[in-house]
Amino acid sequence: MKRNTHPSLTHAEEEIMQIIWKLKVCLVRDIIDELGTPNIPHSTVSSVVRILEKKGLVTHKAYGKTYEYSPLVSKDEYAQQHVQGLLQKYFSNSPKQLVSFLVQKNNIDLKELNKLMQTLSNHNNK
Repeated sequence: MKRNTHPSLTHAEEEIMQIIWKLKVCLVRDIIDELGTPNIPHSTVSSVVRILEKKGLVTHKAYGKTYEYSPLVSKDEYAQQHVQGLLQKYFSNSPKQLVSFLVQKNNIDLKELNKLMQTLSNHNNK
């Protein structure tokens, strides 16, 4: 069985990774600003970013004591891998079963389903 090359993230890691993906290049203080939680300690955010770096998702450039962070893995690449894992683990590797599950659990109406079908059709015709 093929293992994921990118590890799963905790809630805090994912929240910070989303910000890093959004900003593309950032300092810890930029992440704190984006979090909108001014009382969060710099050291807490810095620790989470270092964990992301150890997991191979983030890299940094040092400018003296200042570190500038950027993603090593794109959001799309990370998402694709984890959706593929969902398909394998829970839906017998069947996109049809996944879409059926999502339609049922999210009460997707006919209009939304038609838009989805059109998107899929356009993608397959490329």
